[in-house]
Amino acid sequence: MRAVRVTAFGATPELVELPDPVPAPDGAVVRVEATGLCASDRFAWLGHDDGVPLPFVPGHELAGRVVATGRDVRRVRIGDRVTTPFVCGCGTCAQCRAGRSQVCPHQQQPGFTHDGAFAELVALRHADHNLVPLPDGTDAAGAALLGCRVATANRALTGRGGIVPGDTVLVIGAGGVGLAAVLVAGTLGADVVVADPAPAARARAERLGAVATLDPAAGPDRVRELIGDGGARVAVEAAGRAEALALGIRALRPQGVLVQVGLLSGDPAVPVPEMIAKELVLTGSHGMAAADYPALMELVATGRLDPARLVTHRIPLAAAPAALAAQPEPGSLTVVVA
Repeated sequence: MRAVRVTAFGATPELVELPDPVPAPDGAVVRVEATGLCASDRFAWLGHDDGVPLPFVPGHELAGRVVATGRDVRRVRIGDRVTTPFVCGCGTCAQCRAGRSQVCPHQQQPGFTHDGAFAELVALRHADHNLVPLPDGTDAAGAALLGCRVATANRALTGRGGIVPGDTVLVIGAGGVGLAAVLVAGTLGADVVVADPAPAARARAERLGAVATLDPAAGPDRVRELIGDGGARVAVEAAGRAEALALGIRALRPQGVLVQVGLLSGDPAVPVPEMIAKELVLTGSHGMAAADYPALMELVATGRLDPARLVTHRIPLAAAPAALAAQPEPGSLTVVVA
């Protein structure tokens, strides 16, 4: 098979021929139809993630069709069209049995812990537990995004933020997860305000349904003024910056919730006195377990949510090495289509 392989952190990846993967006894091999190019793929390529082995095939956000299964697989069948959460649980630990595979202590992630989906074929672990059927007719490029950014945004908003129709949500950072949050929150009946320093990213958020956008440099007072009612009830920090975390907390109304999705380095300062005085909640959110996909897939199957709206560029596998090494335009989203 053809695959994109990283042989040195930060060096331009190579398009190479590799042996076709074979499924583990409880795994499956999927012929890849599309793979999203995610910011975390670039972090792995640059060597920012501990434990990523060299050489490796990146790619964790995928859609495709099952072409082989291991001898112990019972639920998944050859020919099934599937995606998978980027956090693949072991399926047997206490967290997985409770439907919380996104915090499985034995989790594996294609493109990080083992070869991923920037390839014609990808081997996935614990198939019965992790593979998720795709609705018929789903666009491959849009379906791939259900594996990471759309699912991550959905769980941040619903499972951690608890949004309801009529809520006003502040999204900080109009990258992959942030733009997905705009799309999902609007689908669920919430108004979305987006803070991002890049005019192009703000314009993209408006096209996806944001009711207002602003530069975060305007500060929390301006955000609360723009939103009204004392500020946002839910904020999603998807930028991964310490100052964005502080902005999100200070832009909340009393008893508001900030959901931290962006990966922060170091130990950011948190305005604890304000959290206490306003009874705020700060919570993390890490992907979404396969057990939580049915409600999201219902939105897709009924046409209420179209993840393909997020896609701006579709490229062939041969163009993936250069795309992985390039700096993306603000608000853009590239999907590799086989």
